[in-house]
Amino acid sequence: MLRIQNKRITIAPLFVLLSILACSASPVSKQDSVPVLDTVLLSLDIVVTAQRREFQSFALPVITTVLDRQYFKVRSPRTLPEALFGVPGVFLQKTNHGGGSPFLRGLTGQQTLTLVDGIRLNNATFRSGPNQYLNTIEPGWVSRVEVLQSSGAAAYGSDAIGGVVNILTQSPQFSEKTDLRPEAGFKWISDGMELGGQGAVEASGQRWAFRVGGAYQNFGDLVAGEGIGKQAPNAYSQWSFEFKGMVKLSEQINFVAAYQDLEQQDVPVFHKVQLENFKYNSFDPQRRQLAYARLQGVFDHKWWQKIELTISRQRSFEVRKSQKNNQPVQITETDEDVTNGVQFNVLSNISNVWAMTTGAEWYADAVRSDKMEFNENTTDLLRKRGLYPDQSSMNSFALYNLHTFNWPHLTITGGLRYNAFRIRVPDENIGVSEISPSALVGNLGLSWLFTDHWRLYANASTAFRAPNIDDLGTLGIVDFRYELPNPALKPEKSRSIEAGVKIKTESFSANFGAFYLQLSDLIGRIRTPDTIQGYAVYRKENITEAFIKGTEVQFEWRWSPNWLMAGHATYTFGHNASADEPLRRIPPMNGRFCLEFYPSPKLGLRAEGIFTADQRRLAKGDVDDNRIADDGTPGWQIFNLGAWYQFGQSTLSGEFHNILNEAYRTHGSGVDGVGRSFWLRLNLHF
Repeated sequence: MLRIQNKRITIAPLFVLLSILACSASPVSKQDSVPVLDTVLLSLDIVVTAQRREFQSFALPVITTVLDRQYFKVRSPRTLPEALFGVPGVFLQKTNHGGGSPFLRGLTGQQTLTLVDGIRLNNATFRSGPNQYLNTIEPGWVSRVEVLQSSGAAAYGSDAIGGVVNILTQSPQFSEKTDLRPEAGFKWISDGMELGGQGAVEASGQRWAFRVGGAYQNFGDLVAGEGIGKQAPNAYSQWSFEFKGMVKLSEQINFVAAYQDLEQQDVPVFHKVQLENFKYNSFDPQRRQLAYARLQGVFDHKWWQKIELTISRQRSFEVRKSQKNNQPVQITETDEDVTNGVQFNVLSNISNVWAMTTGAEWYADAVRSDKMEFNENTTDLLRKRGLYPDQSSMNSFALYNLHTFNWPHLTITGGLRYNAFRIRVPDENIGVSEISPSALVGNLGLSWLFTDHWRLYANASTAFRAPNIDDLGTLGIVDFRYELPNPALKPEKSRSIEAGVKIKTESFSANFGAFYLQLSDLIGRIRTPDTIQGYAVYRKENITEAFIKGTEVQFEWRWSPNWLMAGHATYTFGHNASADEPLRRIPPMNGRFCLEFYPSPKLGLRAEGIFTADQRRLAKGDVDDNRIADDGTPGWQIFNLGAWYQFGQSTLSGEFHNILNEAYRTHGSGVDGVGRSFWLRLNLHF
């Protein structure tokens, strides 16, 4: 499936050596600030995701990675999933060129949580394993991405077993005088792989501000590395629109209203066409819409210093179109999930050392699903049951209370969350099924500053994932199998512990950590002896007890005003104790090493290597997966060169990607990685 070149440059030993040298180096004095090309990926400064409020990450007993606006301006990723490619603690799987699913601590899909401006992207039809929904967020509108590499269940509820990805979009700012700030961006990738642009206008005054913008991208077929070349069909196009407005209702209260809309047309599922005899198989269209209104109040009171009330409505709409070669039947499947939500959050600063976050959430999902089959020979049009039972619903309610005690040398975090669900699945074959699972989860963490620059940390937490409508009601072809519904599933559960050391000086920061997740009642698939439409038939059951363990190493060293070295490596090991085999889809060891040079504050240069090791430990489900070779996925390394130049408020950036034209595929993906290519990005601010 994937040809790997004979030439091999192994950078893992080099990475380890440079890590040791960096850790043993003595700190240098603080120099004048030079804006970095990548920004600081290992965040030891301010983050909001871990405790639903701003805290210095260095003091917290968890690991977070932050991508800020500078990162997106300079790196200009093609999609939001590709923005996470090579990021510490994240492994990216791509089923198709129009998708991308991040793995956090060996888990993805339903078992990791994605938020957009603090609102759940995960909905009732999120599939198990990799999915494409992160790609429905336009990276050009993103202000910041925070990745919590730990369970976030106490703060955010179901699905946050492996971690949380919180995407924060750009917000307009008030100004003393009426101000108008237009901007535009243009992107080009060689071999016709991308051509697109975006524009936005931000206007503001003393009591009002708004931002409105649009974007269009035309993505061509992916051109992979040596010996593979163009992979077709992979081309698709997308447009997006975003609005965010703010009004200062009083000196204490602000009102925020926002709307996001992105639609992708004719997104091919490449491996279906390549491996499963499809004439075509695509999402056409794939669309996400989000509207929300938020009241934010800041008060001079220790028990309610800040209060937020958010009302949201999100719609996920996808149409899957397919037809097999030499078959007259055209299939059109339509799924729509509308999620209404209400969030209420109170931040309290009870004393100089005690901060508390208290809140409640309610989400309600309504699912519509159908399937149409058109026979070209007979012109018959048949309506059938969709992938999910039509008019299924899922409601959830939660209460949470989080605490942080922060002394000069000791930080303690802890919290509890209660979640209750009511899920209704009216299946036309087995009747109406209703389940009402609930869970109480919590976390406790300690962080001890035992020198001025070194911290020891440890954290323990419990988490869960309530079965959703995809679990309870799926009937039909999913990936490489045919699934049967099961209305009697229970929540998945986990217990996790992690510990490590953080280092922070004026020139050097690092984290060395280890984690262990004990997983129970995992929903797995039991293969039956039947086949339907040529696919093996599976039924979901709570069958699996498993564990995942691993280590994470990250460092950044700025030994002079003009030089920055950064690197990271992650090792993950997963085992299915019930079947006594490897756990499915576990990423191989992977990492990145980067060297950056700044001749001036306006110019930055970057050289980097990204690598993964072989992944030969395969579960039975991995062997059955036609995206994974029988003997596993070979390791690979790619090398990139990048540069950016700032003139005024505008930026010109570019990258020479995969300069050795390595042929590679990330483990579990259905499409190969991009080969030797060049891209340019121009950001204009007027």
